[in-house]
Amino acid sequence: MKHKDYYNDDYIFELSRKLHSVMPDFDEKNFSGSLVGRLDDKELFARLDFIVDAMQKSMADDYTKNIEAFFNMLGPELEKPEGMFNLGWWLWPVGRYVEHHGNENWRLSLSFLKELTKRFTGEFAVRPLLREHPKEVMDELIGWSLDENVHVRRLASEGVRIRLPWSKKLFVALEEFERYTAILTNLKDAPEKFVQKSVGTQKF
Repeated sequence: MKHKDYYNDDYIFELSRKLHSVMPDFDEKNFSGSLVGRLDDKELFARLDFIVDAMQKSMADDYTKNIEAFFNMLGPELEKPEGMFNLGWWLWPVGRYVEHHGNENWRLSLSFLKELTKRFTGEFAVRPLLREHPKEVMDELIGWSLDENVHVRRLASEGVRIRLPWSKKLFVALEEFERYTAILTNLKDAPEKFVQKSVGTQKF
């Protein structure tokens, strides 16, 4: 099953239910009505962006309020390094929303991504924050590289990659090289292959 095929009509109804559970004013009818039957001809990122656009039109025009609500729908943390795309894939549109709008409240976004990455990857959504606030976000990632959660530690490395599949190049690693080196130094002896692989993919 291709990634894009998870985001089908059944998924839309389920996501609508979850969003309404944390946002009583969420317009389920508008959300589902604008998406159901209209996803099949779209590739993965076109589907994700179509869903995000419908989310925006169906919930409050208040980024901070929306993110605070999203904290309440994340569900349990992954118990193992594996399982991110098997169990957390349903959260991708939420991460995509942060990727598009995170700098409206970048500190809250960063806090949210630390929780998101314990269920699904935050590697795409953290990159716009790094572009706009490189020193501050890199300082936070240095702390994350020492976190007890393996997914948080992995994101500290994965988020600063210059070349990341499905993403634009990011050169903060070169511009903030001392901070970048501190992250990799903290992770170079990580016992988990999950983290080792991320560190090993760092290329200039």
